[in-house]
Amino acid sequence: MGRAVVLGASMAGLLAARVLSDHAEEVVVIERDAADTGYEPRPGVPQGSQVHALLPAGQVQLERWFPGFAEEALAAGAVVPSPSGTRMYVNGVLQPPPQRIAGSGIALVTTRPFLEAMVRRRTTAIANIRILHGRAEGVVFTGDRATGVRYRPTGESADADATIQPADLVVDAMGRSSRLSDWLEENGWVRPPMQRMPIKLNYATAMFRRDEQISDISVVVSQTRPAPDRVARIGGINAVEDNRWIMLISGYADDRPSRDPAEFAARCRRDFPSVFGYIAEQAEMLGDVITYHQADSRRREFHELERFPAGLVAIGDAVASFNPVYGQGMTSAALHASCLSAYLRGEPRLDEPAREYFDKVRVVVDAAWQVSTLADLALPRVDGPYPPGYALISKLGDMVLAMSAVDPEINRRMSMVTTMLAHPSTLARPSTLVRAVGARLRTGLRSRASAR
Repeated sequence: MGRAVVLGASMAGLLAARVLSDHAEEVVVIERDAADTGYEPRPGVPQGSQVHALLPAGQVQLERWFPGFAEEALAAGAVVPSPSGTRMYVNGVLQPPPQRIAGSGIALVTTRPFLEAMVRRRTTAIANIRILHGRAEGVVFTGDRATGVRYRPTGESADADATIQPADLVVDAMGRSSRLSDWLEENGWVRPPMQRMPIKLNYATAMFRRDEQISDISVVVSQTRPAPDRVARIGGINAVEDNRWIMLISGYADDRPSRDPAEFAARCRRDFPSVFGYIAEQAEMLGDVITYHQADSRRREFHELERFPAGLVAIGDAVASFNPVYGQGMTSAALHASCLSAYLRGEPRLDEPAREYFDKVRVVVDAAWQVSTLADLALPRVDGPYPPGYALISKLGDMVLAMSAVDPEINRRMSMVTTMLAHPSTLARPSTLVRAVGARLRTGLRSRASAR
């Protein structure tokens, strides 16, 4: 193709641009934020200061598109968590560490701005990619296809006519608040159906000076699952670049962490494993406590549309945005970019709707949606939508999760799914369920024998 235009220089947009550089003479990225924010959060990413995770599946894709990325990130200060410094808790009980997954590369732990800055530098170093700074104001349609984008360059008067950027392919990477549905409807197209799951997530993040004399912790994940005697909460600690810890605590509905440092420390001490409270009270806090609220998980069902313009696709959170505490966002964006690559390598006709692309992305979305929403459906005040067979799926999932703490092979299979290296359907295979039942029986026999 001649020119591809990407709306948004998010992780999804940057990765889409990288993929498109192999197929287009020119790739133009339209981004409203400043040219280079360094390692600081961008205004267009309101959750950028919060804890983010690049799951192994996402790291595999980054290494694919930017060979040597992991080594470059390490040289710039990314942290590789040590096995001895990794802790995982479920309902306050320390779990066996997740199995190391062959082929997933070096595990990198960084802040979101650090990782995005590295991806931006590698992307913009490609000769046929350039960034234009301005605000996208609409898609131009000619007949049954998208043929360009209207945008207003940064600093231009609102009274001036919008600038038109012609395109052979337009990529929406504008995130969960994308305006593409409005633009489609304004031009006589049907909006894609949107599925929402209300989660009412509240979380707070604080940064601390890392001190080995306080703790040697690299990564901590704590999940408390809802029950009559338990309140659902997820917390995390990551050792990140510049010798810091970034710590997240969360709650749902009326359980809202505040920006008060004293209240943050009190919650860490009261609601999470002791390492949270110890770091929060003993380490030096850097900057303020930053809060964030997300009302729902959402997905736009582009694949369900009977009629859709040619020359137009969406990627990343513009397609689906999940409960962020499961860390699926950046990895999903990387996998969507590889779906775009697979679609373009098939030499599709760009004058026809990109149905093959949306079919591929649906597989990724379905997998991430299943993992996050099955967990979220157990939350109080979350009343659906429930998938068919939810009660049975939930019981089997709880059994497999419980047995992953005692059976190394189930632990490995569970880790493959939670890191998005395998589809969650693999946990429903007869071999996994039979193994989980066997582990449960053995555990029950040992418990009865020790009770005698």
